[in-house]
Amino acid sequence: MSTDNIAMLRCAAEYLEMTEEHSVENLVVRAESYLDEVALKSLSSSITVLHKSEELLPIAERVKLVSRCIDAIAYMTCQESQFCSPSSSNSGNNEVVVQQQSKQPVVDWWAEDLTVLRIDLFQRVLIAMMARGFKQYGLGPVLMLYAQKSLRGLEIFGKGMKKIEPKQEHEKRVILETIVSLLPREKNAMSVSFLSMLLRAAIFLETTVACRLDLEKRMGLQLGQAVLDDLLIPSYSFTGDHSLFDTDTVQRILMNYLEFEVEGVRLSNNGVDLAGDMERVGKLLENYMAEIASDRNVSLQKFIGLAEIIPEQSRVTEDGMYRAVDIYLKAHPNMSDVERKKVCSLMDCQKLSREACAHAAQNDRLPVQTIVQVLYYEQQRLRGEVTNDSDSPAPPPPPPAAVLPPKLSSYTDELSKLKRENQDLKLELLKMKMKLKEFEKESEKKSSSSTISTNPRSPISTASMGKPPLPRKSFINSVSKKLGKLNPFGITPYNGRGRTKPPKDRRHSIS
Repeated sequence: MSTDNIAMLRCAAEYLEMTEEHSVENLVVRAESYLDEVALKSLSSSITVLHKSEELLPIAERVKLVSRCIDAIAYMTCQESQFCSPSSSNSGNNEVVVQQQSKQPVVDWWAEDLTVLRIDLFQRVLIAMMARGFKQYGLGPVLMLYAQKSLRGLEIFGKGMKKIEPKQEHEKRVILETIVSLLPREKNAMSVSFLSMLLRAAIFLETTVACRLDLEKRMGLQLGQAVLDDLLIPSYSFTGDHSLFDTDTVQRILMNYLEFEVEGVRLSNNGVDLAGDMERVGKLLENYMAEIASDRNVSLQKFIGLAEIIPEQSRVTEDGMYRAVDIYLKAHPNMSDVERKKVCSLMDCQKLSREACAHAAQNDRLPVQTIVQVLYYEQQRLRGEVTNDSDSPAPPPPPPAAVLPPKLSSYTDELSKLKRENQDLKLELLKMKMKLKEFEKESEKKSSSSTISTNPRSPISTASMGKPPLPRKSFINSVSKKLGKLNPFGITPYNGRGRTKPPKDRRHSIS
C-alpha cells in the first residue's frame, strides 16, 4: 500500500464487499487503517489521495474518501498558513491587513500542490478552509497559481480566431467562472494585472455577463494602481469589433471607478490620497486615449465618449489630452471641419503648458479657431504674469556678493524671452497688415490704369481726372523741341497756321 494506490484499493474493496463479514482484517479494514495512520497525516499525501480519487467517483464519495481528504487538507493548511485566525476579527481592519500583505505577497508551499486538483474539488477545499477560519484575502496567491496553470495556452493577447476545441473551451470557461466566484472581496487582495488577465480570458472564452461585470468592477475599484498595459484589452475578431482595442470595456471600468468615488465605497479614512489617486487615473486614461488614437477604426463617437467621462479634476494639465487629440487627427486626415472642432473641444486650451501651446500654435491639423484660442490664452497668461510682477512690491536689493538663485534667474530669463517673442509676433502682425494695405493700393491703381488705357480718346480722360501729363509724353516733347531748333536739313519750320512766312527782303507787287 502507498499513497498512490490507497484510493484505488479502498474503492475496489468497497466494490468487492471485502469486509469483516467474510474475513478478519479484510482489505476494507486494512485500507482504512492505512488512511487514518499514514495517508491523511500529511498534507502532501492527503492531496495525492484526493487527486487519485477524481477518477474513482462516485464510489470515492460513497465511502467518504473525498470528504475525509478535504477535511484533512483544510485542517492542515489552516495550521500551516499565517492567514488563519479561528476567532472572528474586526472586519474593518481587513483593508489595512490586505494592504500590508499585498506589499509582500506570500505563497505557501502547499499552494502549488493544490493546483493538481480538479476545479470542483479545488473549490470544495477552499470553501472548507474558509469554514475553518482561513481568511479569504489569503486565497489570492492560491487562486493566481491555479489560474496561471489551468488557463495556460489561451491566446488572449491577439486578434486571431480561436484555435481551441469546443470541449476544451467549455472546461476552461467553467474553471474561469469558478475562480472569479472565489476571488476575495477585499480591496488590494488581487493585483490589477491579474484581474486584467482574467478579464481578457473571460472575453476570449465568452463567459457569462455576470462574470465579466464582476471583473470590471474589481478593476474599477483598483484603477489607481493600474498601468497602461492593463487597459490595452484586445478586441477579438469574433465579437464583430474591427478596432484593435476594446474601448467599451475600459469605459465601463472607468464608470465603475467614478461610481465608487461618488458613493464613497473607496475607503478614504485609511490614509488613501484620493486626489493623487484620481490624478493618476486621469494620466492613465490620457495615455490610453493616445494609444488608441492611432487606430483608424476607432470611431469619433467612441473617442469622444471616452474622453468626456474622464473627470476634469483629474487633469491638472491638458498636455495628455492634446497629445491624444493630435494623434487622432493625424490618423484620421479625412475628417471634416465640424468633426475636427468636436475633437478639439475635448481639451481646455487654458490648461496647456507653454511647450504644448508652442506646438499647438504651429500645428496645421488643428482648426483655426483652436489655434486662435491657444494664442489668446497664452497672451492672457503673459499679461497676468507681467501684472503680477508689476503689482508685487519690489524686493530689497541683495547684498553685493549675493547672486540670484538658479531657479529665479531661469524664470526671469524665460519670462523676458517670452515677452520678446510676444513683441516680435506683434511686429510681424503689423508688418503683415501694412503689406496687405500696400497690396490693396497697388491693385486699385492697376484697375484704374487699365480703364484709362482702354478709352484713350474719351473726353473725360484727362479733363475729368485733373492729372498732370505722363512723364514719357513730356520727355518726347522736349526732345522734339530741341531737334526743331537745330534744323539740320534747312527746312523752314511750320508756323502752325498752315502758311510759310516770306522773307523780309523779298516784296511781291502787281506790276
